[in-house]
Amino acid sequence: MKVLIADDHHVVRRGLLFFLKTQRDIEVIGEAKNGKEAVELVAELEPDVVLMDLSMPEMDGVMATKAIREMNETVKIIILTSYADQDHVIPAIRAGASGYQLKDIEPDELVETIRDVLKGESKLHPKVTSHVMTHLSMGANQKASKISDLTKREKDVLNELAKGKSNKEIASSLFITEKTVKTHVSNILAKLQLSDRTQAALYAVKNGYIVKE
Repeated sequence: MKVLIADDHHVVRRGLLFFLKTQRDIEVIGEAKNGKEAVELVAELEPDVVLMDLSMPEMDGVMATKAIREMNETVKIIILTSYADQDHVIPAIRAGASGYQLKDIEPDELVETIRDVLKGESKLHPKVTSHVMTHLSMGANQKASKISDLTKREKDVLNELAKGKSNKEIASSLFITEKTVKTHVSNILAKLQLSDRTQAALYAVKNGYIVKE
C-alpha cells in the first residue's frame, strides 16, 4: 500500500513515517508540507492513500482533498487532524474523504484504518461520529421518505454505519456474515440513491436515524 503524508508539521510527518515504516505492507512514497504539494505529489506518485491534515498553508486539507478527488477518483484520502467539530468534519467528508481520524488515534488503529479504507470502507473516529450526531441539523432531507423502503435488517445495518463501524464490526454486532453486510450496504446505497457508505453514514446521522425500528 503506497501512502502519501500531507502535514505542515515536520515532527508529525517524521512520527508517521517512523511508525508506518515498521509495517510490512505499507510504503510511504512521499511527504507534502501543504495542500498544494499534496495535489502535485498525488499526480506525480499516484499513491493508494493520502493521510491529510486539514490546517495547512497555501491550500488547506479540504481544498486539497476536493482537488485530488477530481483528478483521481481511486486514491483514498484519510483526514488526520486535531479538529472534531462539524465545521471541519462535514466539508472534509463532502470533499471526498474516505476516513476522518483524530491525531490522538493509536498507531495500530491508524494502520487498521488505512487497510479498511483501501477495502472500500469508511472510518470515522468515534469522537467525530458522536460530535456529528449531536450537531448536525435534523432538518428535512429530500431523501428522508426513502428510509421506509429499507427492510428491518437494512435499517439495522444503516444504524451501525452511522456509528462508523466497518463491515467486519457490523457483522459481529448483528451476528451475520461480512458478505451479507456487503449485500445490505449495496441495497441501502441503491435505495437511498447514495454513492458510498460514508454518505450513507452521514445521511443516517443527519436524519437522526440512530434508533432501531
